[in-house]
Amino acid sequence: MADVVLFAAVLALFGLAYWLTAGSDDDNGGGGLMQPALAPVRVNRQR
Repeated sequence: MADVVLFAAVLALFGLAYWLTAGSDDDNGGGGLMQPALAPVRVNRQR
């Protein structure tokens, strides 16, 4: 029984390590969140 628990723990650790390295949102793969992209917005200044 202990070998099944140990195998599941090792498998969970490998899965967690893969998820943390492959789940990056940004382009350079350094981790963290993506920088927001600024889009131009048209403003009608005539009243």
